[in-house]
Order: sequence, then structure tokens, then C-alpha cells
Amino acid sequence: MVQSSNATPLPGFMPDRLPEGAPAIEFGAKSIAKILLRATRAGTLATIDRNTGHPFASLVNVATDAGGSPLILISRLSTHTANLERDGRASLLLATSGRGDPLAHPRLTVLGTFAPIARSAEAEPPIRRRFLARHPKSELYADFADFSFWRMPLVSAHLNAGFARAVDLEGQEITTDLSGAEGLLAAEEGAVAHMNHDHADAVRLYATKLLGAEDGPWRLTGLDPDGLDLALGDATLRLPFAERVTSAEALRKTVVALATAARSA
Repeated sequence: MVQSSNATPLPGFMPDRLPEGAPAIEFGAKSIAKILLRATRAGTLATIDRNTGHPFASLVNVATDAGGSPLILISRLSTHTANLERDGRASLLLATSGRGDPLAHPRLTVLGTFAPIARSAEAEPPIRRRFLARHPKSELYADFADFSFWRMPLVSAHLNAGFARAVDLEGQEITTDLSGAEGLLAAEEGAVAHMNHDHADAVRLYATKLLGAEDGPWRLTGLDPDGLDLALGDATLRLPFAERVTSAEALRKTVVALATAARSA
């Protein structure tokens, strides 16, 4: 279990959860949390009710910016938006699904404070592009006057990956350091378009051969120094890089190496 470096526990943290003397189980918590954060396309948003302070839960589509901060596109006509306008503190539950007991599958709760992204802000175009690449149907209403993008830099997270595999994490442990990656970020839009248009076969192999997904016209929706985001209809995947990538040239070498590995798999 990760302990907060702050004097006051971070939101969601529960120190000393394990019984005294019980060994902590090592299970790659950060890797699992990072994949849940990047690959989950919808989550339960918990806001603070503006009238009484009760937790108010709702379902929202989710994407991430290049650094891993969750993004949502919401209307001012919604209760959760009215709550966030009063108090931006919130959490998102990102969960996987499958057969059997739902509680046997990993889920991640991330916490922070949501803030709206003004349409005139420099950060708005890449946020818009990444969100709509993940949720193409949202383009139908993204430009409505009452809709706007909101972003939540992560303060903390709680991962439950199954029995006896729960851990508290600081936000910085599962997000992506963007320092020194200006070249990659500038090339992201063009690189994603190039891969989808000219190397769709390679993207398809990434999904099917490297990640074991079903066959189909997979496409990239985004990339960052830590990996690639892929989608096929409602299905989403995360392909982590073996090493951090910060430039367009390093990206080219990495995607070529991944394609070679996928073809030989």
C-alpha cells in the first residue's frame, strides 16, 4: 500500500487497511491502474450535491488528455454539472466488466477537482480531438452552447484488483509525465492520422497480436509518452510502450518495432 507523502491523508486513502503483520501482496498495481485509467471509456461520476452535500452519482463518457487527466463532456442542463459548478471536487469509478461476479474484476476510483475548459483556451483543441476520437458520436452535440469539456487533474486513486489486492495511489503514480515531450505532443495529431490512414494493418495487429483482441478495423485514438490508445466500436484498449517516448523520431522507431513484434507473434 502506498502511503501519502502529505501530513493529511489524500482523499480516498485509508491507511493501515491490512491487519497488523499481514504481508502486502505485490501485483503490479500501478500498471493495472494506468491501463484502467486510459482504456475505460465510461465511468460513474460522483459529485457533491449542491443542495444537501449528498454524493450524487451519474454515468459519463470518459477520455484522458495526454497526461492522463480524465476528460468529460457535459451539459449545463445536467445535475452533475450544476454540482461541479458549485464544488468541483469529484471522483470517477472506472470499472471493467465480464463474466461472473462483477466484484472479481478490477476497478479504479480516481479523485480530484474538475474544472471547465473554455472554448478559447489553448488546451481545448487537443482535448476536443482526443475526446471525440474516443467518442465519435459526441460530435453531434459537442458544439451545443450548453456543452463544455471538463478536466480533472488527479490527486489520488484507489485500485481494487480483486480479493486482498487493494491499494491507494497518488495521482502522479498513474498519470504521465509530459516534461520533455513537446515534440511528441506536437506530432500526435498527425501521427495518429497517419497510422490510421497508411498503417491500419499495423494498428490491427497491435490489437489482435499484442493485446489478444478480436479482429476488426482497430484505430488509434491517441498517444502519449507511455503508450497508444486503440478503439474498435465500443471496445477500447491500451498498449503501453516498453520505454518512454518523447519525440516524433522515437515514436516512429517504437511503432515500427511494435509492428515487427506483432507480425512475428
